[in-house]
Amino acid sequence: MADAIREFQALRVKVDDVVYMPSLDAPAEKPHPFVYFISIHNESDEPVVIRGRKWVVREDGGEVTVVEGDGVVGQTPLIEPGGHFSYNSYHVVAGGATAEGAFFGETAEGGRIFSRIPAFRLEIPDWA
Repeated sequence: MADAIREFQALRVKVDDVVYMPSLDAPAEKPHPFVYFISIHNESDEPVVIRGRKWVVREDGGEVTVVEGDGVVGQTPLIEPGGHFSYNSYHVVAGGATAEGAFFGETAEGGRIFSRIPAFRLEIPDWA
């Protein structure tokens, strides 16, 4: 039987920045792109591999979008003890929204883990 997945609090996820980027391509029904910058810090004493992620984007109008996939920006980063992995990506929304989620991975011993991505706002500026 496979080991249960457990929350791994020594893997700390930080939302470093969120930037409204109207110059990015976005579909007409979701015309507001936001770039977010994330860093994943391994504060444990064992290496961790990130195998996947899940995002939940809740728009103020009620729509919920769930995005799941393998890796992170096309990679499966190995994060050594005391190390970190940083990346950026983006979400497109129709209006203001809140995004949150989790990264899924495994420890060097094969333990299945997850770490929460803290919620952050995608707030459309007044000038947009």
